[in-house]
Amino acid sequence: MFTAMFSIINILAGLAIVPLFLYIRNPYIFHDLGYAFRAIRCVTRMKRKQKLSPSFLGCFLEKVERHPQKPFIIFEGTSHTYSQADRQSNRIARVLSTHAQVKGGDTVALFMGNEPLFVWVSLALAKVGCIASLLNSNIRSKSLLHCLSCCDAKVLIAAAELRGAVEEVMPTLLQQGVRVFILSDDSDSEGMEGLSAKIQQASDQPLSPHLRANITLKGPAMYIYTSGTTGLPKAALVTHERVMQASLMFSLSNVRENDVLYLYLPLYHSSGFMMGLCGAMETGITVVLRRKFSTSQFWNDCRKHDVTVIQYIGEIMRYLCSTATSPSDRDHKVRMAIGNGIRVDTWSDFLQRFGDIRICECYGATEGNIGFINYIGKVGAIGKENFLQKMTTPYALIKYDTEKEEAVRDSRGFCIEVPKGETGLLVGKITPRSEFRGYVKNKQQTEKKKLQDVLVKGDIYYNSGDLLQIDHQGFVYFQDRIGDTYRWKGENVATTEVTDHLVMVHCIEEANVYGVAVPGHEGRVGMAALTLKEGQDFDSSATYQQVKSCLPTYARPQFIRIQDALMVTGTHKQMKRGLMEEGFNPAVITDPMYYLESSEGYVPMTQDIFNSITEGRIRL
Repeated sequence: MFTAMFSIINILAGLAIVPLFLYIRNPYIFHDLGYAFRAIRCVTRMKRKQKLSPSFLGCFLEKVERHPQKPFIIFEGTSHTYSQADRQSNRIARVLSTHAQVKGGDTVALFMGNEPLFVWVSLALAKVGCIASLLNSNIRSKSLLHCLSCCDAKVLIAAAELRGAVEEVMPTLLQQGVRVFILSDDSDSEGMEGLSAKIQQASDQPLSPHLRANITLKGPAMYIYTSGTTGLPKAALVTHERVMQASLMFSLSNVRENDVLYLYLPLYHSSGFMMGLCGAMETGITVVLRRKFSTSQFWNDCRKHDVTVIQYIGEIMRYLCSTATSPSDRDHKVRMAIGNGIRVDTWSDFLQRFGDIRICECYGATEGNIGFINYIGKVGAIGKENFLQKMTTPYALIKYDTEKEEAVRDSRGFCIEVPKGETGLLVGKITPRSEFRGYVKNKQQTEKKKLQDVLVKGDIYYNSGDLLQIDHQGFVYFQDRIGDTYRWKGENVATTEVTDHLVMVHCIEEANVYGVAVPGHEGRVGMAALTLKEGQDFDSSATYQQVKSCLPTYARPQFIRIQDALMVTGTHKQMKRGLMEEGFNPAVITDPMYYLESSEGYVPMTQDIFNSITEGRIRL
């Protein structure tokens, strides 16, 4: 008997040592396990919901039934409950179905800024089984027409304040047979119909679910536009399954049903719509919606509405940290910040100044098939590897030649994985579970994002275009972005699009657009190296008018550099890296340079301007 008891004691002692051994090998093992269990629970819950409704609409209707009188959207002093949002979206859906004659499977373009109507219309489109094309409210003319045509939208719904932008392209829309509805009572523009009066007169009773019987998990839910090297926005096809997966980000980050979200990110972006709005519906929380970010009103809004969760992009956090300190800096209820792009120095400054806020940094792309979450809160990391994720969604970091702009392959023709601690290109294996649907009507760019024969013959991986590093503890760090697209003010800027507009100026022969780093700023600001037509001088006024009228503010080159000839490779590709490294310092660059001064246009670049920018006296 004693022998048996002694054996049991030994076994129990051995089992007690196992957790200690695992902890010594991986100090974050319990965090990893906790995240894995949370992920399994979230996915299981989502699978159950998907059987009832293969759309994010199901999550919303579930919350309407559970707590109809709970505030859903708070906007500019007015609170809208879940029930009110449901009824208002019913009215819009009924008008779209009867008056606009849209039906399941149709694509409807939504051209609006942040306001409750954006939410109501998107819900209405889901109720009639339509595909929503979420247009960036900053695009104009050529880009606007391109976005409408590439997704075959036959109906455009626009906010009243964007009437002018629509009127500019109205002749083409009429020619293409696109029906245009403006969210106002009436319209005196030819071909443009007012919807607001009809919406108010419509019934708010639920519509038949048969209207959306066409919806499937793998079917298209929406098109979200992302910039690329083609020079025009690319329409990323987002399935209903992908929207529902993205909406789990809040639950995975431990957002609770009694939280209040502060949402100012554009709803036409995946971070604002899929993660923010849909995440709020999935968790059933209240959303304080704002038209756009305001540094001066940010914390006042948070205090006024008892906000507990905020979303961010890296620049936002820097803006908040750059304001004057105040005794009320920690007078708020914000407990969590979810987003991407925060720099290490800003991260530390933010926590030190504004208190014990859990920052949940994440990584992903609208069209991508791989993402990471920094569920531990390690400063500087964009995510953490997890054994469950590696089992379900295979990915790798591979060696990449930045000069040749291609993956490095071994003698067998396969890519080479980088060891822990080294920088590599992130690629995600394309499988039925981790799909890459690509870009609508853009086969070239879709195929460009694929890599074949990566690790074994016949495999296909999604090329993220990002250089990352994973340390020995599994933390993931962003290093750089390859290709011609750079990021500024939280927006991707396609250099080819900017180039196309610059060469329309009468004095410009060629343009080479790239992004340059600016001390104290996230991302890279736009700069253009130009050559001028023979006998022409640089026309700063004409250049300013061109970029002002054709490009959103974030895409306008902040600096102009005039060169005698642009540097190209042997295959006539423009060389950017050397220009990026030289930056915009007049002490280094002898070429004439110009600076985009907000009120005066392009003015000659001086050393004093450079010093003011680098020292933080001028904010870009």
